[in-house]
Formats: sequence, structure tokens, C-alpha cells
Amino acid sequence: MSPVRRCSRTACGRPAVATLTYVYADSTAVLGPLATYAEPHCYDLCAEHSERLTAPRGWEVVRLADASAPSRPSGDDLEALANAVREAARPQQRAAEASGGGRSADPMEVARRGHLRVLRSPDN
Repeated sequence: MSPVRRCSRTACGRPAVATLTYVYADSTAVLGPLATYAEPHCYDLCAEHSERLTAPRGWEVVRLADASAPSRPSGDDLEALANAVREAARPQQRAAEASGGGRSADPMEVARRGHLRVLRSPDN
């Protein structure tokens, strides 16, 4: 007998990566990480079959995340990363101005709007 558990789907011999359990009382199909040992009323599924799993009409599918698998970045993670990059790219002078610091050190600069600067005329 092979120590690797196989997918329970008919004619599929790929290794199992997830365990499917039906909770009939709640009309719920629970798909989670591969159980430590094979249960008689649970189904082991390969990666392909676990991704394509659908439940009967009126049932809900609950997918439990595998804690050992790397999680995908969320929108909040990506937004936080973008904000950190913007902040790191901001010159120190601009950071001081944004935090309530004094005027710019450049005597030619009159005002700023975004990345644009208004400069004094060299005649004045």
C-alpha cells in the first residue's frame, strides 16, 4: 500500500492535498487541508479537484485556509505596500513640510502643487 493518499475521485490517481467533509445538517461542504488520517465519511481531493469543487444547489462551500501555505496578498496589503513606496520616494524636505515643518530651503520656490513647483522669476 502506498503511503501517499490519492484523490477520491474516480479515475484520478493524483496525490490528495485537501479533505472534503459534508455537514448534512447545515447543508455545507467543508474543504480544508488534508486530514492527518483517512476518515470513512470524508473525501480526499487533489489540487485540481479541490479548486473546481462545487456544492449541490442550496448548499454552501466553506474553504478553510491551510496555515502552512503562503497566503495571497490582499488588496489592503497591496495598498499598504504602494503607500510605503510612495512615502519612501518622498524627499525628506517634502516629508518635513507635510508634517508641519517650515518653508522650503530653496529660495526660488514659491509654492508647490503635487509634483509641480512654482519658482520666482530670476529677475526678482
